[in-house]
Amino acid sequence: MKPLHPFTLGAGLASPGGRRGKLSILIFHRVLERPDPLLSGLPDVARFRWQMKLLADHFRVLPLREAARRLQDGSLPARAACITFDDGYADNYTTALPALQSFGLPATFFVATAFLDGGRMFNDTLIELARRLPEGRHDFGDEGLGTIDIRTLADRRALIGKLIGHFKYQPPAQRLAAAEALARRFRVDLPDDLMMSTDQLRALHRSPDVEIGGHTRSHPILTRLDDDEALDEIRAGKERLETLLEAPVRSFAYPNGRPEKDYADRHAQMVRDCGFELAVSTAPVAAAGRHDPFQLPRYTPWDNTPTRFMLRMLRTLAGAH
Repeated sequence: MKPLHPFTLGAGLASPGGRRGKLSILIFHRVLERPDPLLSGLPDVARFRWQMKLLADHFRVLPLREAARRLQDGSLPARAACITFDDGYADNYTTALPALQSFGLPATFFVATAFLDGGRMFNDTLIELARRLPEGRHDFGDEGLGTIDIRTLADRRALIGKLIGHFKYQPPAQRLAAAEALARRFRVDLPDDLMMSTDQLRALHRSPDVEIGGHTRSHPILTRLDDDEALDEIRAGKERLETLLEAPVRSFAYPNGRPEKDYADRHAQMVRDCGFELAVSTAPVAAAGRHDPFQLPRYTPWDNTPTRFMLRMLRTLAGAH
């Protein structure tokens, strides 16, 4: 018998399955066709493919709903993992899906419905603004940032961080409109094909081993809304997806997803009341049987080499209890 690879052996020891089972739920957002120096944290398709090969070789990748059920009833296999995507980017369908299919891996895609068919999330408006600004000095005094000199790639990255930090916790309608107004002020043309079209969403839904999940309507920070607004966002996103797909939507991801800061226990109850079967956060640990199925943790291995990627997964599993 061929000896187990050290990564497989380590994952099995850290995540033995059964009643002691642990579940690695991984978060992705985009998979780029080619590396983008402005978005170095996002995988291009070459990096994504070796990540998926590692998962296929060393883990048991399960559909999210099956994995969540088996986590609760103590029947997880050893080395269990799930793959999830947030927001609804077009490259989830055009670039990520073919890679997933080549390795036979299931995945869940959480979609914020307001941005389908030509929409753009506020953070992408700010990223693309920073990308397209001409070199020189630019006045961001209205945003409290003063005059910013744009000369290098590092300057553009720094501007992105400052702008997103300024807008992130504003009410969703206000921050989207303000980001768009900022782009108009600087006379910057922005892309309108970053998010999926309805046709792409439906084609993704029809693909084998794919689940579509809810992610609210407009991706608000739920703790910044009153309870009626939060419930409406959760319910409206679900209903819109079910209308478009003519199928039930059973899984949910909290926007931003940090417990207590971005959502609270009352929002988990809202998700339950809306008819979802599970929900995922972005608490950066592996899931264990003690976790509420409506607050399952997820994390992102950001590392750029296979060894570091696997070591982070093993360390995260070892730290879960």
